[in-house]
Amino acid sequence: MEDDEPKKKVMIVDDDAHVRIAVRTILKDAGYEIVNAESGAVCIDQLRSGFSGLILLDIMMPEMDGWDTISKILEEDLFQKIVIVMLTAKDVPDSKMIGLQEWVLDYVTKPFDPDNLVSRVRYYTGFLPVEGHQDQIS
Repeated sequence: MEDDEPKKKVMIVDDDAHVRIAVRTILKDAGYEIVNAESGAVCIDQLRSGFSGLILLDIMMPEMDGWDTISKILEEDLFQKIVIVMLTAKDVPDSKMIGLQEWVLDYVTKPFDPDNLVSRVRYYTGFLPVEGHQDQIS
């Protein structure tokens, strides 16, 4: 990323601290601003506080799993200025995703290749609006 470009933000939503640390290190080294959330509830709080950016969302979390988190995001109309990529150990999506899959751009399984993760994050953050630019598509 160029120095004069604003850093794109990535929120890592995972109950496993080791995963959050690993992903944060990889993406911070690639030039991204990182926000950590250890649960779906913390993710929702961050969105209510104005977070905009890419969300790497784990599916299997206690209390509020990834699909429940997406449902809450939709229920509270917090979907503006974000894109969601699922980051999970599950090889196959489960039945809870029915009706929610249209809100997810990709599905990255753990363990992941760091270069591949950075490439995907770079690609999907390209879908985000540029801060301070109202009309970027002509």
